[in-house]
Amino acid sequence: MKMTKNIGSVDRLIRFAVGLALVVWGLLSANWLGAIGLIPIATAAMNWCPAYSVFGISTCKAGE
Repeated sequence: MKMTKNIGSVDRLIRFAVGLALVVWGLLSANWLGAIGLIPIATAAMNWCPAYSVFGISTCKAGE
């Protein structure tokens, strides 16, 4: 499976913000579930979401 960019800029910002909020919540509440926030941060960093690839979804606009 080729890792073609399938996350647009708005989607990327939302993923990063949600992921960061989850990690911060996990650290502040001493809850390991905050580690789940690493997943949206990683997909935002890679500009690629495996679930989007499976379902053929792309939030990229032309020229992104």
